[in-house]
This record gives sequence, structure tokens and C-alpha cells, in this order.
Amino acid sequence: MMSSPRDREPGEGFDPAGEGSGWREPEHLGGGEPAAPTEPGRPADAWEPPGWNLPPAPPGRPQSEPAAEQEWTGGPRSGEGPRTADPMDRAFRSETDLVGAQGWALQHGWTISDGEGPQDAVLRDLVASAPVRPGKEARPASVLRGRAGALDLVAFDIAYPLGRALVPKYAVTAAPLLGAVPGLRLSPARFWRHRTGGLVPVVSGNEAFDMRWLLLAAEDGPQVRRLVQDPAVQGLLLGTDDGDEFWTGAGHLAAVRPDGHRPQLIEHHSRLLTALVAALGR
Repeated sequence: MMSSPRDREPGEGFDPAGEGSGWREPEHLGGGEPAAPTEPGRPADAWEPPGWNLPPAPPGRPQSEPAAEQEWTGGPRSGEGPRTADPMDRAFRSETDLVGAQGWALQHGWTISDGEGPQDAVLRDLVASAPVRPGKEARPASVLRGRAGALDLVAFDIAYPLGRALVPKYAVTAAPLLGAVPGLRLSPARFWRHRTGGLVPVVSGNEAFDMRWLLLAAEDGPQVRRLVQDPAVQGLLLGTDDGDEFWTGAGHLAAVRPDGHRPQLIEHHSRLLTALVAALGR
């Protein structure tokens, strides 16, 4: 025999009294007691999702949290509230920052140029030597110069023309080198490497490090061995996401990452370059 809505058991979604109330949400979907009306003229038994009719925020409570407190280190997470992002994790992902690299530079007493000045000419040679194969149209842009601890640094984007604009594709931070340093390339082992002819691998002897990082140098000597075996360098690089690549060129030791520059990335590169330059100079 076919059943009708009146044959359903109580709690299944229909009003068993047959008073004309019609459909209501089953209890397991929030259809217990009817919700109170929220608008004039709205039926008292109209269903609303749980939490839909929230009370107003108490006086003095901001309607939205500051942007820094809303930042997540991952995608949306069901049932969890926002949490403050870990600084290291924030450095490893591309995002639009609210301060901006140029704003950060001005706050720290750095200078800004467009990459076209006489002092920027050396950066074109540095770009040409980069391990990312930048191409003929690549040019340095948004050049920032200043000090980070004991280092003089230059940070800039490798940008490409798109119409009348320049679009950043790589972020480079570099430290000028004093004295002669062999040509070298320090890369995550997972990276595909280009233009490595004539370079020889130099291992550290630390299996965990050598599995993740590879140093290639023009010659295997004491200077590059100090670099790859330095405990501070190994510790810092093992604590990263293996997303940066380092090389020497145009009188600089430089770090590059596929990204546009932002404050966290400049600070991240500064820490790494400080350790690398110190190891090379000992």
C-alpha cells in the first residue's frame, strides 16, 4: 500500500497533527522547535539554519578582527577559527601583503629605485647569471637597497613586460661579496638544474642535508666545503621548504625564489644570506 505524508512517523519532517503546518526540517537537521520570527510578518514556524539569526555584537567589540589575526596558514578549515600564521610559513607562500615591500623598505631606511639607474647596471649581469634562466626580456625592477645586520643587501624583482606594465616573476636578494669566491650553485636536490656545465658536486657528509640540498662549485676547495659543512647553514636550510636557490654572479651571492618580493621574504633571504656569507668568509 502506498504511504502518504500523513502516514509518516513523528519527527520525520511532516506535522502528524495535520493542522496545515506543512513541512518542517527534520530534527537532525535543526528542525526541532520552530525558530522565532526575525522579520515583521515572517511566519513563526519558518525554519532558519542554526546560527542564522545571530545576536548583535556587544558594544565595543569590533565587527571584524584585524587582518593579521584573520590570516591562516592553510585553506579553510571546517569547525576551526582563525589563528595567527607562523612567520616561517608566511615567508614560504605567495600572497599579497598589506604593507608592501617598498613600504617595508622605507620603514627600515632602505632606498628605492626602478632598476634603470647607473647603480643598477650590475643587476642586469646578476639577472643574466641567475639559475632560473630568466630570458632576454627579463629586467630588474622595484630595487631596494639597505642593511640587514652586518650585510649590505639589494632586493629586487625579476620582472617581464606585459603591455605597459612590468610583472614580477622572481624575487632576488643579493649581498655584495668582498674578495674572490668560486662560482657556485646551492639548490634543493629536487630542482631541475640548468647551465651546470663545469661545476662539480661538493657533499657535506650530513646525509639528511645531502638528500635535500646540492652544492655545485667551479672547484672543490676549502671555501666551498666550509659553506656546505657549516652547522648554521645546514640548520637554516633544513628548516625551510626547499624553495630558494643560491648562486654567485656579478660579484654577489644571491638568493632567488619564484615570487614577487614582500617583507617576510626579504627577511627570510636576509637570514639565509647572512649565514652563507659568514661561512664563505671564515
